Amino acid sequence: MGRMSVGERRSALVAAAFTVIATRGLPAASIRTIVAEAGMSLASFHYAFTSREELLDVLIAETTASERSAVLPGQISGHSLHDLFAEGLGGYLEHLRARPEREQAMLELTQYAVRSRPDLAREQYGAYQEIALATLELVAAETGCQWLVPAPTVARLLVYLTDGLTIGWLVDRDTDAARATIEAAARALSTLART
Repeated sequence: MGRMSVGERRSALVAAAFTVIATRGLPAASIRTIVAEAGMSLASFHYAFTSREELLDVLIAETTASERSAVLPGQISGHSLHDLFAEGLGGYLEHLRARPEREQAMLELTQYAVRSRPDLAREQYGAYQEIALATLELVAAETGCQWLVPAPTVARLLVYLTDGLTIGWLVDRDTDAARATIEAAARALSTLART
C-alpha cells in the first residue's frame, strides 16, 4: 500500500471495521482482522488509532453523524407535520438501504457498549435523542405546532421507532412494508401536536 496520510488510514480502517463487524460480527473484529481487511500492516493501525476501543468510538460517532443528516427533512417550510415526519423517517430508511452494513454493525456496537461500556451506550442514545429533539424543535418553530406531550418524550419515541425500523428492515428487507409503517408512524406522531 502506498503512502497514506493519517486521515486516509483512519478512513480506510473505519471502512474495514464496518465491513468486518457487519459480515463476521464484533468478536471477529480484532485489530489484525481489521488491518487485513484494509490491506494494511499492523503498524499502520497504530499510526491512526491508539486502540481498538478508540476505533469503535469513532465508528459510533461517525454513524451517529451520518444519521443526523439523514433524518433532517430537506425542506421544512410549507409542509404539514405529517409530511415532515414521513420525510424524515423516509430519509432514514433511504440511509439504511444505502448502507445496511453500517447499521448492522451499529447494532452489534450498541450491544457491546451496553455490556462493556454503558457510558458509551448512554452517550450514543443521548446523541440520538438530541438529534430527534433538535428536529422536533425546528419542526415546531416552522409549523407553529405545540406538542401535547413533552417534546423529549416525542424525541424518545422517534428514536425507538427508528430502532424498530432498522431491525425490521434488516431482517426482512421489505422496503414497501417499511414505507407503509413510516406512513402509519407519521400519522400517529402527528396526533401528538396541535397546529
